[in-house]
Amino acid sequence: MSLAGRASRFAEGSRIRVSFEFFPPKTEEMERTLWEAITRLAPLAPRFVSVTYGAGGSTRERTHATVKRILAETRLVPAAHLTCVGATRAEVDAVIRAYAEAGVRHIVALRGDPPGGVGARYAPHPGGYENGADLVAGIKRLADIEVSVSAYPEKHPDSATVEADIDMLAAKVDAGATRAITQFFFENDLYFRYLDRVRARGIAIPVVPGILPVQNFKQARGFAERAGASVPDWLAARFQGLEDDPATRKLIAAAVAAEQVLDLVDRGVNDFHFYTMNRADLVYAICHLLGLRPEVKEAA
Repeated sequence: MSLAGRASRFAEGSRIRVSFEFFPPKTEEMERTLWEAITRLAPLAPRFVSVTYGAGGSTRERTHATVKRILAETRLVPAAHLTCVGATRAEVDAVIRAYAEAGVRHIVALRGDPPGGVGARYAPHPGGYENGADLVAGIKRLADIEVSVSAYPEKHPDSATVEADIDMLAAKVDAGATRAITQFFFENDLYFRYLDRVRARGIAIPVVPGILPVQNFKQARGFAERAGASVPDWLAARFQGLEDDPATRKLIAAAVAAEQVLDLVDRGVNDFHFYTMNRADLVYAICHLLGLRPEVKEAA
């Protein structure tokens, strides 16, 4: 079936569920861009929107401020990211309690990257949570909060093997996690092979594919290298020669992302988590293809 035909079929009776990920802004201009994206995507009624969380006090404060503003000014359900890097248990626990008191009922719990950056050796902070599973247990001990965690179709860069990585996912589920969101990938077969191994391990929670619409190929390739995700040759070929042609790049990016998500739907996937990069246009277009439409208010 053609791309248009498949999109039309999904639009007729879509049961697709989506969530969107944003990162906290560093400048006033970036804050305007973020809120333009949130305003654009909010009418699509996502299950939740997540806000990333980095190491360092200023980054954490921006995350807290963004989450609180979403709670105060929108009807969206925010999921606050939380890591255990660079903080004691007491410091992390204080953040968990503050989120709970603010009305946050969903946390995305991540170990986080080492202070030295991706590739540096990870070691738990003295007096801190040891890893993602330990963090999940801490959250569940302190608050009645839903916890989502990460999953890696091509394994986490620090994991010795895929099986060791899946063991860690199982530990996070045993600690109380109820959803896994994958690192982005570009080859759908990678996701399905990983899902088969996860299910064979006895892990039954939803494993939601993380989708990265390629706003900028050079940037996306850099993200992939740091995350241990592969970039197929066919994807590089799609963007070859378009470095100075942003209009064509945008069209190619929309086509690539649409092909990926529609193939996933064809193969039984109904839930998607979009890494928006605080840009709404491509994500909105993909959701439109999937049959998601803004709710229309009837006239009084």
